[in-house]
Amino acid sequence: MTKIYELTVKDINGTEVSLSKFRNKVLLIVNVASKCGFTPQYKDLQSLYQKYQNQGLEILAFPCNQFGAQEPGDEEEIKNFCSLTYDVTFPLFSKIDVNGAQTHPLYQLLKKEAPGLLGSEAVKWNFTKFLVSKDGAKIQRFAPQDNPMKLGGAVEKLMD
Repeated sequence: MTKIYELTVKDINGTEVSLSKFRNKVLLIVNVASKCGFTPQYKDLQSLYQKYQNQGLEILAFPCNQFGAQEPGDEEEIKNFCSLTYDVTFPLFSKIDVNGAQTHPLYQLLKKEAPGLLGSEAVKWNFTKFLVSKDGAKIQRFAPQDNPMKLGGAVEKLMD
């Protein structure tokens, strides 16, 4: 089985990034969108990042346009929106698919390891969150409506 640290992704600038760069960090991986009812969660994700970054948390945000076409912009527009509107400093990545035939391998792995309600693997909406342990072995899924600031306890448990 593919392990998370064997995968590569493209950052928001199109540069290939090996996820091995994030080994020994707790990861919160989120599919994001700029025009969604949950978009204000960027503020809480940034607050969570500021609170736990120095203790080993990385938030990895993957824009996705599969839900109501709520991420129509290109990478430059997304980067500017996140920076200017929410002062995001956590890593942003290139737009990907999280469901369907073109699902990115990262999301294939996340969905398999942490299925949703009733065992469904499909990501239901923007701002679905996957929390990954430092060794990449334990993955938890959180729903779009779960406020990022309420994940602090789960993050802390994985930091031990």
